[in-house]
Amino acid sequence: MWEELRGRTIFVTGATGFVGRWMLESLLAADYTHGLDVRVVALSRDPDRFRSANPHLAVWSGLRWVAGSVTTLIPAALDCPVDLVIHLATEADLAATLADPNAATEVIVGGTLRVLEAASQAGARRFLFTSSGSVYGPRPEGVTLVAEDYPLPSAGPGKRDAGTVGAEAKRQAEKYCADFTTKGRIDAVIARCFTFAGPGLPVNGKFAFGNFMGDALAGRRVTVRGNGTPVRSYMYGSDLAVWLWKLLIQGTAGGVYNVGSEHAICLQELAESIASELGAPGVEVMQQRVSGDRTDCYVPSTQRVRGQLGLQETVGIRQAIHKTADWLRH
Repeated sequence: MWEELRGRTIFVTGATGFVGRWMLESLLAADYTHGLDVRVVALSRDPDRFRSANPHLAVWSGLRWVAGSVTTLIPAALDCPVDLVIHLATEADLAATLADPNAATEVIVGGTLRVLEAASQAGARRFLFTSSGSVYGPRPEGVTLVAEDYPLPSAGPGKRDAGTVGAEAKRQAEKYCADFTTKGRIDAVIARCFTFAGPGLPVNGKFAFGNFMGDALAGRRVTVRGNGTPVRSYMYGSDLAVWLWKLLIQGTAGGVYNVGSEHAICLQELAESIASELGAPGVEVMQQRVSGDRTDCYVPSTQRVRGQLGLQETVGIRQAIHKTADWLRH
């Protein structure tokens, strides 16, 4: 599919995050291997910090940075024609979202609208928006794999937590993408992303997989801060990148696709697997489950994307653990 990108210009927002890093790394590898002469314009609040931390990307002649954010983006910022857009930028800080829900909503909703407008005026025809599996809201007991036709909840009254604010904003941003597609202004594809693993994931942040890896590689007991019952699934970064490139290039205009793994695992089992594979001294679960608590399940059905585009996972959880450990060690 890389030939579809030959000589193209791609605008990327959120390029310095986990997903953005994987998209840049994979495209650099493809450009090096196939001589695609592809050009990337990347938006970032602090390009210099990213270049300093990633010198091999800093010297890539096909990559040009634009300093700024999606909250201040204007069409004039794209001073060249653009063929494709990958919109990854979001408000990922839950504390910031809780402290100022309106600002977080502006990043997600207002930011998406600005990127759509700028992309349309720059002549882009393909637009990939990374939404989130959180748009489905809490699922009832017994619903393990959630498909794209699962009914989305409406915004309700009363106090909202950070997750609810983000989910509502993502749903609204999806509507903007659908509207631009319906009006023929751009061909937008929506990827509802779930949970991922691999190099680049912080080992001391909000991501369980990364935190567990950090504990194990430091020779500590792997600490599960909750009760270990939430159910997740983990797609490795290389599979994530391939799926997103495929959606950008070949996904149906206006289409919505889940992106993630169908292989469910509870957090305690994940911690035990990481501890066992990496030789950590054990697992400590900080909280006990309370009788009657609902199991928090966050796992997608990917039948649509697999059926339409022939995609599949190639890296299982055990291999993901070892590949990530090798990267972190070196």
